[in-house]
Parts: sequence; C-alpha cells; structure tokens
Amino acid sequence: MSLLNLSIATTDYDHFRDLRMGLVKAEGIDLNWFNFGHHECFARFTANREFDLSELSFAKFATQVTRKNSDIIGLPVICSRLFRFGSFYVNKKSKIRTVKDLAGKKVGSPEWAHSAAVYMRGWMHNDMGVKLKDVHWIQAGANTAGRMEKVEITLPKGVKLTRIADKSLSQLLAAGEIDCAIIARPPNCFLEGHPDVVRLYPDYPEMEEEYYDRTKVWPIMHIIAMRKQILNEHPWVARNLYNAFQESKRRSIERLLDPAVSRYPVAWLTAYTRKMRDKFGGDPYPYGIEENRLTWEQMSLYCYQQGISHREFTPEEIFPKGIMTPVII
Repeated sequence: MSLLNLSIATTDYDHFRDLRMGLVKAEGIDLNWFNFGHHECFARFTANREFDLSELSFAKFATQVTRKNSDIIGLPVICSRLFRFGSFYVNKKSKIRTVKDLAGKKVGSPEWAHSAAVYMRGWMHNDMGVKLKDVHWIQAGANTAGRMEKVEITLPKGVKLTRIADKSLSQLLAAGEIDCAIIARPPNCFLEGHPDVVRLYPDYPEMEEEYYDRTKVWPIMHIIAMRKQILNEHPWVARNLYNAFQESKRRSIERLLDPAVSRYPVAWLTAYTRKMRDKFGGDPYPYGIEENRLTWEQMSLYCYQQGISHREFTPEEIFPKGIMTPVII
C-alpha cells in the first residue's frame, strides 16, 4: 500500500523530534514537515490552509472550529502548554499590586485571540472579580508595531478594545501609556531592564503550582489542527497520527528522565522532570481528551465568554470521533 502524503507545519519541539526525523513512523503516512515559527504556522494555515496539519493557537483554533460547517478538526496533541501567571508585566508607576488593581486600567495583549491572554482574562473575570468590561483593553504588537488579529472576534457587550498600530506593547508599557501587558514572552523593555517595568507576580511558579493543585487545569496554548477533508477521506489517519505523536513524546520524556546521560545543558533538569512527572500523575505532559478534560472545558468557556468562539463546545465535538477508543490487549 502506498503511503498517504501529508504536509505539516510546527515549531521545532523536542517532543515532536523523533516523529519529524522519521525515527517514529505514523502507520501508513509520509509526513512532509515544515519547521516555522509558530506565528508563521498560524498565519499561513488560518489564511490559506497551506498545510494538511498545522500547529495552531488554541484560541484561534476555537474560532475556526466553531464556525458553521468548519473545515478543520483538532488532534488532542499538545504543541505548547504553559501556566501564565508570569505573563503579567506592569509599569510600577501605575501602583498595581494585585490583579484586582487592574480594574479601570489599560491592559494590553498582542491579539484578543491570544491564548496566554485568554487564560488570564478568563481567570480575572471568573475567579478574581475583575470583569472583562472593567478594563480598557489595548491590542498592539508585542515588540514590533502593526500586529493584526488573525481571526474574527465578536467583543462582548460593554467591552472596550482599542487597537494601536504605530507602537508596540513594549513601547507603550515602558512609557506608561498602558498599565499592564499580558504577553506570552517577556517584552523587550523588561528584558532590557527598564526600571519601571516589572512582573506583577514575581513568585509566579508558586502561584502556578498552587493553581494546578487546586484546579487540576494545566493550560494549553497550541494544538495540532487538521483539514477535516483528510479525515473524511481517510478515517484511520487521526488515530495513527495520535499514536505516533504519543510515541515521539514518550521518547522525549524518557530523554529528560535519564540521569545517566546529560543530553541537555541545564543543571538538575532530570530531578525537576521527575518532580513534574509525579505532580502530574505519571505523565508530565499529557495528551488526550480525558487527561485534559478540565482544561479543554475551561478554555471552551473562556473563548466563548470573550467573543472568540462562536459557541461553547465539548472536547468530543472538536476532536475526531473515537480517537480515544481504548485498545485492550
């Protein structure tokens, strides 16, 4: 039987490495793999469906998968997941001490459908009493001016969002023109040591561990999206891909856990990985539906509340039917 040729675009993740390099095979599939920065993956797949499969921001995926007669579906394969309490950067002159002080302030993010910001806005709105309409939201590029929204959004009633095309969030924050930025990577003004720009929560690792212990939510930033036509024509593709991604990830974690060989130039990485493995119940980076149900459901709520998805959804609606059917030997 000839192999099915599929194109895929992702960032260069270690947990995808063995599949990308052909050391792990997806049964019946030949993958033509492109390594791009994730913004290029997002833009090209969202605008033109240039690839059969692509890494995609979960927020942007939520918009597209809930369109009427959507042409994409997801795989419960996680490219990137991060807790985001470390993503609040504030100007000290704004005298912000906790997230509750952001009510009435100007808060920026690179896009409205920006997964890191979606999580933290959702936490503010649902857990901390700072409602979406209590903040003046600003959209601008992170370190470079001109970044645009990639998907359609419908802002909730009463929410104010201003787009600034000629300045970056880093410039705005350093100048005190916004009070806070919620941003996936530290802005340049913070990295360059601007005296007025600090993290709102410098103790964010402890906050994040406490949050996980309490909620069992492990935030998901990016997943693998696939053109639905492929699944319609070849129903076996989704499970074969999922199995291969799982094996590639297993090998990646095995490398991290091996104390006999120092594969990564970081001290105590093996000990830290073991700690995370134990905290997350044996798998420090779980794929799948049930393993992440609380996280999928939370993001569904947040995306709908924020006018990013067209409706709320369940995990079973956005992933191929039967993909998690257990195999009992």
